[in-house]
Amino acid sequence: MALPTQTDEQRKAALVKGAALRRHRAEVKKSLKEGSMSLSDAFADKDCDRMRVNELLRALPGVGPAKAEGIMADLGISAGRRIRGLGTRQREKLLRRFR
Repeated sequence: MALPTQTDEQRKAALVKGAALRRHRAEVKKSLKEGSMSLSDAFADKDCDRMRVNELLRALPGVGPAKAEGIMADLGISAGRRIRGLGTRQREKLLRRFR
């Protein structure tokens, strides 16, 4: 399947939009690290839907790469799962774990 062709203006607009989303996700991770945002707030943020769960967990205070992988394994969440792909029960289990 061939990619649709884009004009230069469309390509530039997509690059600007992508950069803005990456900045927003970085701000969310910073807020989580500082404790000024909760995990449930991050789940409610639609701009974070494409963030990987592992990345989100590592942004929490006291959670590093190994601990994030362990938590995901305990809860039955696959390593490459994105926030958008979490089921309701998986979200509830994560929220209970980090209350």
